[in-house]
Amino acid sequence: MVRLIAFLVGIGLVGVLAFSLITGAVNFIADPPQATVEHEFHEEPRDVAFASDGPFGHFDRQQLQRGFHVYRDVCAACHSLGLVTFRDLEQIGFSEAEIDAIAAQWIREVPSVNPETGEADTRPAIAADRIPAVYANEVAARAANNNALPPDLSLITKAREGGAAYVYSLLTGYQNPPAELPAENRPGPGLYYNPYFANLNLAMTPPLTADGQVAYAAGNPPATRDQMARDVSAFLIWAAEPKLEERHALGWAVIIFLIFATALAWLAYQNIWRDRH
Repeated sequence: MVRLIAFLVGIGLVGVLAFSLITGAVNFIADPPQATVEHEFHEEPRDVAFASDGPFGHFDRQQLQRGFHVYRDVCAACHSLGLVTFRDLEQIGFSEAEIDAIAAQWIREVPSVNPETGEADTRPAIAADRIPAVYANEVAARAANNNALPPDLSLITKAREGGAAYVYSLLTGYQNPPAELPAENRPGPGLYYNPYFANLNLAMTPPLTADGQVAYAAGNPPATRDQMARDVSAFLIWAAEPKLEERHALGWAVIIFLIFATALAWLAYQNIWRDRH
């Protein structure tokens, strides 16, 4: 009896699933989804290569340092990097003295307690501090940005489809809206047309406005808009995954070990079963 009931329940579930599948297919064929204006004008991220791409990827530390300078001088005005501490910058080639100077210049009044009096006090930032938030909270951030919330950039290359290519495309993708764009989809006050953004209109003002906007040290490529966009995108790859090089090295070590172990297992099999065929 129990088997019969289970069989009937199973048949019922299969029937419901089959009915749903057939109904959905019929509805899709009869009334296919209509393409929206956003889908029509939205563009996929551009193809752009970074040194960290692929299984042999590694970080170009000179590029990461340039990207940090672009973040500090341009992006940090609105976007936080809350998961990165100043001392993490040692991983991209900054010396201890340089990190101390960067921290002290970045924020001079970190809330603290005077060890002698026990009273509230302030101190300059130190290497162990996180890169400070730009705004006190979400309300303050929206109030300063026409009700738009600038995202924290710590994990942006992992949180957005397209990763660093999306960031690069967005930074270099500001343009005038095409003539055929419907009036209701054109950017309103305080918005800017960018076909790489999901709904085409972006509240962030174009951050990279001119070549040489960030001063690169001698020996670096010219600070063109394209180069600055590439550099800060590469820096944000590192910010989101600072252990990438270690992960790649560990992965190759595991693959080599598995190949070696497989070869030993095959030889052992041949030796043990050689006379049993």
